Amino acid sequence: MLVVHKPGPMATIQDLGRTGSRHLGVSNCGVLDPFAVAIINKLLGNDDNTPVIEITIGLCEFEFTASTNFAIGGGDLNAQLNGQPIYPGWRYSAAAGDKLVFKQNRDNLRGYLAVAGGFNNLDHHLGSAATDLMSHFGGFNGRKLAARDNLGYQPQAAKPQRGALQPNYEKLIRYIPGPHSDYASGNATEILNTTIWKVNPSSNRMGIRLSQHQQLTHQQSIATQAVHPGVIQLPPSGEPIILLNDCQTTGGYPIIGAVITADLRHLSQLGAGDCIHLQAIDLKRAQQAQLQTQAHLNQLQLALHYKE
Repeated sequence: MLVVHKPGPMATIQDLGRTGSRHLGVSNCGVLDPFAVAIINKLLGNDDNTPVIEITIGLCEFEFTASTNFAIGGGDLNAQLNGQPIYPGWRYSAAAGDKLVFKQNRDNLRGYLAVAGGFNNLDHHLGSAATDLMSHFGGFNGRKLAARDNLGYQPQAAKPQRGALQPNYEKLIRYIPGPHSDYASGNATEILNTTIWKVNPSSNRMGIRLSQHQQLTHQQSIATQAVHPGVIQLPPSGEPIILLNDCQTTGGYPIIGAVITADLRHLSQLGAGDCIHLQAIDLKRAQQAQLQTQAHLNQLQLALHYKE
């Protein structure tokens, strides 16, 4: 088992999300950085959708009660195994009694922990083990992890360390302009592209709220319609909101853009006070970016196949 000694501010069980149920009002949930999680699951020989622990901020402490192999990924939260530094994008082995600690890093917000074979005492609903914090189901009893929680896994013999390249996180977020870009008094696309946006402290897994812009204030409304992670909504206050995985399934704010799939991973590391740039691109470039992301994962899969 993996025993939780300190859960930190937020540690939850997540997989790639609960898809196909938004018409029922069920949110996607799931990891905010599926790319990093695919890497660490591949390093362990797991399916990409194997549930992991998503750690926000850090300040966590875990203890292994049986031997296993594990991998960490995402942002560098200054993790240590028995007091020795370990790094994102690497597979390590642990023995019974080993302690794993995640500290903090002002430049990174979220990290991930996976074990070989995955955890075996999780709640699955609608085809996913992702924790839905709003509806209280999935993951570990439908809630964030707490001290003295025990996560089960099948013990495994130690394997050699393996590492994989993790592309950097960027503060330039690319998006495709939305259908309501002309609802504000100014040109929303031009304003989005030319402003340095600051992340509001009220941001969470439901969405990232950006700084207010006077020219984006408005009195417009639209008929409530379907939304999804990555959509950029514009409330009357002029504070754009980028929806994330725990977002609602419908909304009535004008939609002025949608972050491209390849760049959603960068949003996982944005915390209060961070500054970002937005850049409008077309669908063809968005598709090319996603193909590059998938090519990286394919290359890793091939390399591991011949290395193991």
